[in-house]
Amino acid sequence: MKKKQLGYKTTNRARDEQMSQLKKQRGLTLVYTGDGKGKTTAALGLAIRATGRGQRVLMIQFIKSPTRTYGEKIQFDKIGIEMHQTGIGFTWTKTPEEHREALKKGWEFTKDKVSSGEYDVVILDELNNALAIHTFPIEDVLPLNEVVELIQSRPEHMHLIITGRSAKEEILAQADLVTEMKEVKHYYHEGISAVKGIEF
Repeated sequence: MKKKQLGYKTTNRARDEQMSQLKKQRGLTLVYTGDGKGKTTAALGLAIRATGRGQRVLMIQFIKSPTRTYGEKIQFDKIGIEMHQTGIGFTWTKTPEEHREALKKGWEFTKDKVSSGEYDVVILDELNNALAIHTFPIEDVLPLNEVVELIQSRPEHMHLIITGRSAKEEILAQADLVTEMKEVKHYYHEGISAVKGIEF
């Protein structure tokens, strides 16, 4: 009995030490950008891997709307990965002010979540897309300088993943890793629209 208890304590101690070391590691900033498909998909895979290692993951999607159904959200709810959609969708049926309000709320929500220190991995999906909007002003609701500041001042152990095409140079300069997805061939050009289970 004593041996079993000792083994149990040793296992617990080893796990606690591993988690302690994890917390001491410097968090990385990873950027997935480019015109090719696969940026969000790469981040989803990373979220599953990190969760498998006992890390707490948060994913915030800046463009996708909570009023629509997405396969990743369905599955993440099942396996306990926290995900929030803060946008109003890839649609121009909404007014610029509606988009601006969604971006403002999404950014405030993000700052609160990141500064809480509760997460080991935070994925800011489609943030690059949001920062690249040029059809209406966004600097007052999603300031680039605040994004850079958040990257620099986040909890030290936290890994930050930022996805979306047209990544700003200021974001790339902060990254430890930048992967650019390059389109070589895409079925969109053959008239095939978004495919259930592939795009959403």
